[in-house]
Amino acid sequence: MHHKSPFIAIDFETADYQPDSACAVALVRVEGSRIVQRSHFLIRPPRQNFIFTYIHGITWEMVAGEPTFGELWPELKPLLADVKFLSAHNAPFDRGVLQSCCSAHGLRPPRIPFLCTVKLARQTWKLFPTKLPDVCNFLGIPLEHHNPASDAEACARIVIAAR
Repeated sequence: MHHKSPFIAIDFETADYQPDSACAVALVRVEGSRIVQRSHFLIRPPRQNFIFTYIHGITWEMVAGEPTFGELWPELKPLLADVKFLSAHNAPFDRGVLQSCCSAHGLRPPRIPFLCTVKLARQTWKLFPTKLPDVCNFLGIPLEHHNPASDAEACARIVIAAR
Protein backbone atom coordinates (compact mmCIF):
# COMPACT_ATOMS: atom_id res chain seq x y z
CA MET A 1 0.00 0.00 0.00
CA HIS A 2 1.90 3.01 -1.24
CA HIS A 3 0.98 6.15 0.61
CA LYS A 4 0.59 8.28 -2.46
CA SER A 5 -1.08 5.88 -4.86
CA PRO A 6 -4.62 6.83 -5.65
CA PHE A 7 -7.17 4.15 -4.82
CA ILE A 8 -10.92 3.80 -4.88
CA ALA A 9 -13.11 2.28 -2.20
CA ILE A 10 -16.06 0.58 -3.86
CA ASP A 11 -19.35 -0.73 -2.51
CA PHE A 12 -22.07 -2.55 -4.42
CA GLU A 13 -25.60 -3.29 -3.30
CA THR A 14 -27.37 -6.18 -5.04
CA ALA A 15 -31.06 -6.87 -5.67
CA ASP A 16 -30.99 -10.66 -5.42
CA TYR A 17 -28.66 -13.58 -4.74
CA GLN A 18 -27.05 -13.41 -8.20
CA PRO A 19 -23.84 -11.36 -8.37
CA ASP A 20 -24.94 -9.69 -11.64
CA SER A 21 -27.84 -7.96 -9.84
CA ALA A 22 -26.04 -4.76 -8.78
CA CYS A 23 -28.65 -2.08 -8.07
CA ALA A 24 -26.30 0.58 -6.67
CA VAL A 25 -22.60 1.32 -6.56
CA ALA A 26 -20.56 3.95 -4.76
CA LEU A 27 -16.94 4.89 -5.44
CA VAL A 28 -14.81 7.04 -3.16
CA ARG A 29 -11.47 8.16 -4.54
CA VAL A 30 -8.51 8.72 -2.23
CA GLU A 31 -5.26 10.49 -3.10
CA GLY A 32 -2.63 10.51 -0.37
CA SER A 33 -4.84 10.47 2.71
CA ARG A 34 -7.57 12.72 1.31
CA ILE A 35 -10.92 11.80 -0.12
CA VAL A 36 -11.03 13.78 -3.36
CA GLN A 37 -14.12 12.44 -5.13
CA ARG A 38 -17.35 10.66 -4.26
CA SER A 39 -19.61 9.06 -6.87
CA HIS A 40 -22.83 7.16 -6.38
CA PHE A 41 -25.03 5.53 -9.01
CA LEU A 42 -28.27 3.60 -9.05
CA ILE A 43 -28.33 0.70 -11.52
CA ARG A 44 -31.21 -1.17 -13.15
CA PRO A 45 -30.47 -4.85 -12.53
CA PRO A 46 -31.41 -7.54 -15.07
CA ARG A 47 -34.33 -8.86 -12.98
CA GLN A 48 -37.17 -7.12 -11.17
CA ASN A 49 -37.10 -9.37 -8.10
CA PHE A 50 -35.64 -7.40 -5.20
CA ILE A 51 -34.85 -9.73 -2.30
CA PHE A 52 -32.57 -7.37 -0.37
CA THR A 53 -34.72 -4.21 -0.21
CA TYR A 54 -35.01 -4.84 3.55
CA ILE A 55 -31.23 -4.39 3.83
CA HIS A 56 -30.56 -1.36 1.60
CA GLY A 57 -34.01 0.14 1.00
CA ILE A 58 -33.66 0.11 -2.80
CA THR A 59 -36.71 -1.08 -4.78
CA TRP A 60 -37.33 -1.90 -8.45
CA GLU A 61 -39.44 1.28 -8.74
CA MET A 62 -36.43 3.34 -7.67
CA VAL A 63 -34.18 1.90 -10.37
CA ALA A 64 -36.60 1.05 -13.21
CA GLY A 65 -35.60 4.23 -15.06
CA GLU A 66 -31.88 4.03 -14.25
CA PRO A 67 -29.13 2.79 -16.62
CA THR A 68 -28.12 -0.85 -16.73
CA PHE A 69 -24.58 -1.66 -15.65
CA GLY A 70 -23.59 -1.83 -19.32
CA GLU A 71 -25.02 1.63 -19.97
CA LEU A 72 -23.35 3.03 -16.86
CA TRP A 73 -19.93 1.48 -17.61
CA PRO A 74 -18.68 4.34 -19.89
CA GLU A 75 -19.14 6.64 -16.89
CA LEU A 76 -17.59 4.24 -14.35
CA LYS A 77 -14.60 3.09 -16.37
CA PRO A 78 -12.73 6.45 -16.54
CA LEU A 79 -13.04 6.79 -12.73
CA LEU A 80 -10.96 3.61 -12.40
CA ALA A 81 -8.38 4.57 -15.02
CA ASP A 82 -5.31 5.31 -12.88
CA VAL A 83 -6.05 3.72 -9.50
CA LYS A 84 -3.59 1.27 -7.99
CA PHE A 85 -6.17 -0.83 -6.19
CA LEU A 86 -9.83 -1.04 -5.22
CA SER A 87 -10.71 -1.48 -1.58
CA ALA A 88 -13.91 -3.09 -0.35
CA HIS A 89 -15.17 -4.45 2.95
CA ASN A 90 -15.36 -8.18 2.20
CA ALA A 91 -13.68 -7.68 -1.17
CA PRO A 92 -14.55 -11.11 -2.68
CA PHE A 93 -18.21 -10.02 -2.73
CA ASP A 94 -17.64 -6.70 -4.51
CA ARG A 95 -15.03 -8.22 -6.84
CA GLY A 96 -17.56 -10.93 -7.77
CA VAL A 97 -20.28 -8.38 -8.45
CA LEU A 98 -17.96 -6.28 -10.62
CA GLN A 99 -16.81 -9.32 -12.61
CA SER A 100 -20.33 -10.73 -13.04
CA CYS A 101 -21.79 -7.40 -14.13
CA CYS A 102 -18.96 -6.92 -16.62
CA SER A 103 -19.27 -10.40 -18.11
CA ALA A 104 -23.09 -10.15 -18.26
CA HIS A 105 -22.63 -7.08 -20.50
CA GLY A 106 -19.71 -8.41 -22.55
CA LEU A 107 -17.27 -6.00 -20.89
CA ARG A 108 -13.72 -6.74 -19.82
CA PRO A 109 -13.44 -6.29 -16.05
CA PRO A 110 -10.69 -3.88 -14.99
CA ARG A 111 -7.48 -5.62 -13.96
CA ILE A 112 -7.11 -3.80 -10.65
CA PRO A 113 -6.20 -5.67 -7.48
CA PHE A 114 -8.66 -5.64 -4.60
CA LEU A 115 -7.70 -4.88 -1.01
CA CYS A 116 -10.10 -6.34 1.56
CA THR A 117 -10.64 -4.08 4.57
CA VAL A 118 -11.97 -7.04 6.60
CA LYS A 119 -8.52 -8.65 6.32
CA LEU A 120 -6.81 -5.29 6.75
CA ALA A 121 -8.64 -4.57 10.01
CA ARG A 122 -7.84 -8.03 11.35
CA GLN A 123 -4.17 -7.68 10.45
CA THR A 124 -3.77 -4.07 11.60
CA TRP A 125 -5.81 -3.95 14.81
CA LYS A 126 -6.53 -7.67 15.53
CA LEU A 127 -10.23 -6.79 15.38
CA PHE A 128 -12.95 -9.38 15.69
CA PRO A 129 -15.81 -9.34 14.82
CA THR A 130 -14.85 -7.44 11.71
CA LYS A 131 -18.19 -6.40 10.23
CA LEU A 132 -18.18 -2.87 8.87
CA PRO A 133 -20.09 -1.39 11.86
CA ASP A 134 -17.62 -3.04 14.28
CA VAL A 135 -14.58 -1.58 12.51
CA CYS A 136 -16.23 1.84 12.21
CA ASN A 137 -17.10 1.85 15.93
CA PHE A 138 -13.50 0.99 16.78
CA LEU A 139 -12.08 3.76 14.54
CA GLY A 140 -14.80 6.34 15.28
CA ILE A 141 -15.93 6.47 11.64
CA PRO A 142 -19.55 7.57 11.11
CA LEU A 143 -21.58 4.97 9.21
CA GLU A 144 -25.05 4.65 7.76
CA HIS A 145 -24.71 0.94 7.06
CA HIS A 146 -25.90 -0.36 3.65
CA ASN A 147 -26.08 3.14 2.25
CA PRO A 148 -23.44 2.43 -0.43
CA ALA A 149 -22.02 5.99 -0.36
CA SER A 150 -21.53 5.71 3.42
CA ASP A 151 -20.15 2.14 3.23
CA ALA A 152 -17.63 3.09 0.52
CA GLU A 153 -16.52 6.19 2.43
CA ALA A 154 -16.09 4.13 5.62
CA CYS A 155 -14.04 1.61 3.67
CA ALA A 156 -11.83 4.42 2.32
CA ARG A 157 -11.33 5.75 5.85
CA ILE A 158 -10.33 2.30 7.13
CA VAL A 159 -7.54 2.11 4.54
CA ILE A 160 -6.43 5.66 5.38
CA ALA A 161 -6.39 4.81 9.12
CA ALA A 162 -4.31 1.69 8.47
CA ARG A 163 -1.69 3.47 6.35
